[in-house]
Amino acid sequence: MIREVASVYRASKKRDDINWFTEWVCRPPAAFIVWAVAHTRTTPNQLTLLSLVACAAACGVWLAAPGHLGAVLGVAVFEVSFVLDCADGQLARYRKTTSAAGHFLDFLMDELKALLVLGTLATRQWLATDDPTWLLVGVVGTAALGAGLAMTTFLRRSELGAGGPTSEGQPHRRRRGARGALEAVARWFIHYPQYIWIAAALDRLDAFVWVYAGIHVLYAGYALLGIGLRFGRFPPARS
Repeated sequence: MIREVASVYRASKKRDDINWFTEWVCRPPAAFIVWAVAHTRTTPNQLTLLSLVACAAACGVWLAAPGHLGAVLGVAVFEVSFVLDCADGQLARYRKTTSAAGHFLDFLMDELKALLVLGTLATRQWLATDDPTWLLVGVVGTAALGAGLAMTTFLRRSELGAGGPTSEGQPHRRRRGARGALEAVARWFIHYPQYIWIAAALDRLDAFVWVYAGIHVLYAGYALLGIGLRFGRFPPARS
């Protein structure tokens, strides 16, 4: 069985993964799921939707189980959502059935999960401290996250010259220099926030909320600035 799963892993993983955590922590157990369902009627889209259910379950744990143990248990359930989110694409690549619709569904579910996590953890901190500041952080953070989602979806439209997703997923433009380094750091904090494990282990999910909300606020401002510079220019002067 192990050899079969290893073969599935090699055949289904991305050539250029988004980060080391995804490649070496999430994808190996996801390969077991792909191996188990590869010859069933289970579809990649069903795994994508199931990852949202797992994320909602993690949020339920965070709200129902306060304290350090609850933080760690919630992250453990949240990891199941990570693994399922890897398994959907791996199953599609293994079956050679990748599609643009599947990639867009995956992107949508990722953003819905991010909204759930940020809103839940901000609420958890409010319940633990009775400090209304956390409600403000939750509202501003989730609003920025939603705005960032809308602007990203807008900028990825083919009418604006954006390339569609490939078998590797939605391509990222990798810029060089300081701007590229800044975007790489932001992606590390936004995509698959593996540092949530560190925050939970140290019992500092409050720090995670501040960082996660703050990065999304910065991204929303950055995306809005880019849209403003692109579409707010004056037309060239007539000669």
